[in-house]
Amino acid sequence: MRSQSKLVFGFGGGEAEGAADMTALLGGKGANLAEMSRLGLEVPPGFTITTEVCTRFNANDGAVPEQLADQVAAALKVVERQAGAVFGDAGNPLLLSVRSGSRASMPGMMDTVLNLGLNDATVEGLARRSGDARFAYDCYRRFVQMYGDVVLGLDHHGFEEIIARRKEARALRLDTELDADDWREIVALYKRRVDSELGVPFPQDAEVQLRDAVAAVFRSWVNQRAVTYRRLNLIPDDWGTAVTVQAMVFGNMGEDCATGVAFSRNPSTGARALFGEFLANAQGEDVVAGLRTPQPLDRGGGAAGLSLEERLPGVYTRLTETMAWLEAHYRDMQDVEFTVQNGRLYFLQTRTGKRTAAAALKIAVEMVEEGLIDRREALRRIEPESLERLLHPTLDPAAERNVLARGLAASPGAACGRLVLNADDAEARARDGEDVILARIETSPEDIHGMHAARGILTARGGMTSHAAVVARGMGRPCVSGAGDLVIDYAAGTASAGGVTLSTGDVVTIDGGTGEIMQGRVPTVQPELAETFWRLMAWTDTVRALRVRTNAETPAEARLAREFGAEGIGLCRTEHMFFGDDRILAFRRMIMSETEEERRAALAEILPMQRRDFVALFEIMAGLPVTVRLLDPPLHEFLPRDAGALAEIAREIGKPPAEVERRAERIQEVNPMLGHRGCRLGLSHPEIYEMQAQAIFEAAVAGGAPVALEIMIPLAATRRELELLAARIGTVADRVAADTGKRPCYLIGTMIELPRACLRADELAEVAEFFSFGTNDLTQTAYGISRDDSGLFLDRYLDLGILARDPFVTLDPDGVGELMSIAAERGRRVRSGLKLGICGEHGGDPASVRFCHAIGIDYVSCSPYRVPVARLAAAQAALETEGGSTMSQRGPSGS
Repeated sequence: MRSQSKLVFGFGGGEAEGAADMTALLGGKGANLAEMSRLGLEVPPGFTITTEVCTRFNANDGAVPEQLADQVAAALKVVERQAGAVFGDAGNPLLLSVRSGSRASMPGMMDTVLNLGLNDATVEGLARRSGDARFAYDCYRRFVQMYGDVVLGLDHHGFEEIIARRKEARALRLDTELDADDWREIVALYKRRVDSELGVPFPQDAEVQLRDAVAAVFRSWVNQRAVTYRRLNLIPDDWGTAVTVQAMVFGNMGEDCATGVAFSRNPSTGARALFGEFLANAQGEDVVAGLRTPQPLDRGGGAAGLSLEERLPGVYTRLTETMAWLEAHYRDMQDVEFTVQNGRLYFLQTRTGKRTAAAALKIAVEMVEEGLIDRREALRRIEPESLERLLHPTLDPAAERNVLARGLAASPGAACGRLVLNADDAEARARDGEDVILARIETSPEDIHGMHAARGILTARGGMTSHAAVVARGMGRPCVSGAGDLVIDYAAGTASAGGVTLSTGDVVTIDGGTGEIMQGRVPTVQPELAETFWRLMAWTDTVRALRVRTNAETPAEARLAREFGAEGIGLCRTEHMFFGDDRILAFRRMIMSETEEERRAALAEILPMQRRDFVALFEIMAGLPVTVRLLDPPLHEFLPRDAGALAEIAREIGKPPAEVERRAERIQEVNPMLGHRGCRLGLSHPEIYEMQAQAIFEAAVAGGAPVALEIMIPLAATRRELELLAARIGTVADRVAADTGKRPCYLIGTMIELPRACLRADELAEVAEFFSFGTNDLTQTAYGISRDDSGLFLDRYLDLGILARDPFVTLDPDGVGELMSIAAERGRRVRSGLKLGICGEHGGDPASVRFCHAIGIDYVSCSPYRVPVARLAAAQAALETEGGSTMSQRGPSGS
């Protein structure tokens, strides 16, 4: 790792040693605090320890560079001077917050320690300086609890139980009713718990507290929830987190104090209006933890209690003005954490705000209209995968609903599933194929794996900026938070509301757009896409080079894909057409036939059905290219496995059951993906491909819409296979031309799905006029891994770092990708106009689309719902090639 002599960067007092473009070194939090400080905003002074220290710390068993201690001490002196207080001083104590900050936002995944520097002496100094002993000891108990959890590893529930017993003894309901003497006693009990469970007293040395808190935050980079979050969001493990140490400001010193979170636009809808919430006389942890119900910022928020605008109108005005200015400066929607201490507004963080897919679209398009960004930047801003979230069904508004309770509409969308009350259960049930709704009193970062596995998330406590709401929006999961009438009993495994008790496993539906929680399953309707979606999609077409087709066999799939902008069919899997009730019997009769004459008779029944299928597809595609893959899977896949079903087939086709069983057993293969399938089937049973070719050609010349027809031969490994089959297909085309007086126009090509085909692509290109990479099978054959069986060990490979990503989800650029590059180069060396496409599942994966763009593929093909994803990913790939996607941080000068 590169040596970095400067490890600590200060900020505050209108000056800073960092700036917004230093996120790789200072993390997002540290870089933006430096930027706000440099621009003159009210930021409590502090300093940031770089990400490189974290990387070294975790790679060397907690060792840090020798110069770190001296640099921290020097930076701390500057903070003391700017804050007018001294760290560890009993008379005028400076308290610190210690926070993580990666270059990518990871909300709640790493640790924080607040009120650091308090001990038995400094708490008295804080009480004297503030004139409020209750406030001082409330801060002390918060510090002991947070430090005990984060640094010492004690379960935080044990601390909560101490508070609960104190309130019960005093017959009090709320924490706010506890007085100074209560908090003194609670602090004493907290420290006694530390001593009894760890065998050492709670540390009183402020410097030891700081050293160990920084180390704990560095360690939190590798805790399980952070590792899981990075894996889910493709954040590199070697980035590390910076640590920001900052002078504390207090939102819990009285009624002119507050803490809150604000967004410059609504993160759920994208509406251009200040959005957020706050708590009066509280610290920031109270907002995100969901322990109290927050209030809205403006008087139109609709909640009981005074809004920030009504309680502190001057603060509200400054906040509104500053949020607008920050958005203009960063040219993106901002998410700000703020604290008000004695009427003075401080900014503790700004970052690009997480938003729903619908909000991201609206914000990007409207910012183009406002002149903040251009169309290219708008295209860069949208996560391609997020578009698919807009395309799926929502709850039918006309359907009956048994609404049990209502909460906050924290993340839009609707979901239905079986109720589960813990993250492990959610993950286990989802792994078994169940849809689940994860319900918690409030979520914590430890729940991340269950939140990812769940279809939707439901909490009894928490606001619109609680952990559950923020993480759910980032994941695209529907979420209802703060459902105060919902009573969750973990021990009993129940959730109760409205006089109804639901047990674990009961079906429940949530609507994250309305906040409704419903018993049972509610029907859904197709979504209506906003005009901003279609505008952004039109912009993709002005910059992308890759064309986007769809994988489709049915008219419904083809129409849907055309609506989403598909430019043809890149893969029509003809075997899917044989499974219809009106034709599967004839196809099974063909399989059971012992002679070619019998097989041709059975196939003749299917011919008109296949022809009608192709006529419908060609009409929908209206002259666009349609790639039809001839029969690919082995024949045994069209037969049931159990003896009873085989006996039923025997009865239906008029053959003895024993004969049918013998035939089924004879064609069963040990390793069917490498056996009698694809072009091998077409060569051993040419009548199958001849029937299919006849149906295709007759449909193409039937007089309907013109078609750019491409016939694809699967699994070819040699030139001779293609020669023989291309000749047979040509003979069928001649026959159709003679019968109809119309000669079908078509290209002949092959599906590249074997390493040998890639290596001998020059020979294949002498016959094939196009290649379509079947990346699913190419990945299987390149790795020697079955995608059907890899689930037994693939997660372990990902955990061990053997694989960075699942190669069946994201194309492996180094192995499979190199085979594709070889095939492309060698094929085009022989046939310069060789058309190249991919039609595996990777065609809808953004990272795979970028790779395809890089090696000169002409088109990708994917499922209909992934077409918009691929269009945007292709546009972003073109923009990266054009000159990078890094956004300028240019903004207005001054505040």
